[in-house]
Amino acid sequence: MGIIINQSFKNMVTTYVGFGIGAVNTLFLFTYFLEKEYYGLVSFLLSAANLIWPFIVFGVHSTLIKFFTSYKTRGDQDRLLNLVLIIPAIVGLVLGVFGLIFYEYLLNYFEGENNLMQPYVWLIFIISLATAYFEVFFSWSKIYYKSAFGNLMKEVFHRICITILLFAFYLKWISVETFIYSISGVFVIRTILMAMYAFSLHRPKFSFKFPKNLSPVLKYSSLILLAASVATVLLDLDKVMIEHYLPIENVAIYGIAVYIATVISVPQKAMHQITNPLTAEMLNKKDKAGLKDLYEKSSLNLLIVSGLIFVWIISNVNSLYELIPDEYEISILIVLLISLVKLYDNLLGNNNSILFNSDYYRIVLGVGVILVFVAFILNIFFIPEFGIEGAAIASFIAFALYNSSKLFIVFNKFRIHPFTIKSFWAFLLTVIFSIGFYYLNFLVHPILNIFIKGILAGALYLAIVYSFRFSEDINTMIDRFLKRS
Repeated sequence: MGIIINQSFKNMVTTYVGFGIGAVNTLFLFTYFLEKEYYGLVSFLLSAANLIWPFIVFGVHSTLIKFFTSYKTRGDQDRLLNLVLIIPAIVGLVLGVFGLIFYEYLLNYFEGENNLMQPYVWLIFIISLATAYFEVFFSWSKIYYKSAFGNLMKEVFHRICITILLFAFYLKWISVETFIYSISGVFVIRTILMAMYAFSLHRPKFSFKFPKNLSPVLKYSSLILLAASVATVLLDLDKVMIEHYLPIENVAIYGIAVYIATVISVPQKAMHQITNPLTAEMLNKKDKAGLKDLYEKSSLNLLIVSGLIFVWIISNVNSLYELIPDEYEISILIVLLISLVKLYDNLLGNNNSILFNSDYYRIVLGVGVILVFVAFILNIFFIPEFGIEGAAIASFIAFALYNSSKLFIVFNKFRIHPFTIKSFWAFLLTVIFSIGFYYLNFLVHPILNIFIKGILAGALYLAIVYSFRFSEDINTMIDRFLKRS
């Protein structure tokens, strides 16, 4: 687990740098530089693209990780790489043709209150296609356990570019139209750079031959298309449906709350870059003991780290909202519900890797499709009734059901679960600190209040974790840090 913690820590640092830049963009630059309607428009474009790109990529980014190590010759590996390059192009072409045929219908959909979207509808496809190929090339690098550059591109690059574009717009160097078009260009450039890096690691020889075991490869890809995209759809479905029921500026308001809560998911995303290919290798080798150990340790370590982030967010959310314009302030309920969803995601450890790299992804597919439908119905009911808080309630219920189902499936099929007695104590510590520090406030400027509470909560939390040896891996990292300092 040591190498996983070390590489995950590097990925986590990169990811948090990206999230820090994104936080400045989301909470301050967008809110002060851009009109609320255009901020909502950008949020909607990116959310809609996130709904579409999993269908374009057709699951081949996951297929590559699952099957690459099962091919022993360079020729078979090259044929697999050729296949994962061709499939998104075919799917993208089909979707592009349908988009052209029904383009007028799409424009008519955005007539009326949100007609601001009409000139930019086609950008959804551009961003989707670019993101799909970026994920392919990112997986390409991960099969060689080279995730640092891809993580930098995924988490930092586009956010820095958007920061530059926001200042360019603020200084009147570009128009708002150019700003929006340029954002889509950033995603295209990011994909090109990722492709260059992937080819530097492995440049396959092109051929028209298919890889061996083509049938299970295509079958896995077609099913993982839906199974792996369920979480993405659940995450962004609420924003798209908010646009349908409410004025588009509500997408921006809701998006700020979601972004704040999404910071909790960073440890999981960082660890996933390395645990996903390792889990696939363990499953291929039928190393059940190693799989169980990785499942428990990844869950516990993620719970401890994400628990501290949860404490920081919940205890400081009121101070944070004092720093942004009043029209973006919303109920803490949204931040709390989405934060709980992200905390639950971390608690799963490498659960997703186990399911999507095993023969039981078909079950996840069925459960996922059902829960997407449930989320859709819940949003239809809750958004008109409770507004954007209703969207948060719908997401919380849908994700709670989805994550619980995945835990049950792994337990039922592998007879392993990620929980230990230390998991209980770590969760209890998170609850106590969240409640205690939420009501502890200093009569100072909001930034200073956040800083004081953050330092105090972090020091006490880590001291307890270290003293009671909740995690040997985290204790080892703290010891190394103390020695260096």
